[in-house]
Amino acid sequence: MKIENTKAQMRKGVLEYCILSILKNGDAYTSEILSNLKSAEMIVVEGTIYPLLTRLKNAGLLSYRWEESTSGPPRKYYVLTENGGMFLKELDKTWINLVTAVNQVTSTKSTKDE
Repeated sequence: MKIENTKAQMRKGVLEYCILSILKNGDAYTSEILSNLKSAEMIVVEGTIYPLLTRLKNAGLLSYRWEESTSGPPRKYYVLTENGGMFLKELDKTWINLVTAVNQVTSTKSTKDE
């Protein structure tokens, strides 16, 4: 088993949550979203993010608007919808519970050692 495959699967599992979290801070276009993800070492390629953004939009969690750009073609800015904000709040709770559970399971000190 290759560790890189497992790492990639772990990142994919939280990618939707990360995208929604980025957009709670304001509208963003795809390059900005990718830049945020890459700076956090969430390695993502454009071929991965476009279908994911479309799926989130089709689920009613995101919407978008076109905005003219002085440096090229118009840009599609993604916006968190009201439903997306509520969904994100639920994911926040789930994330906290998940981190707590994983930390408990992976803790180096076990109760058997006491």
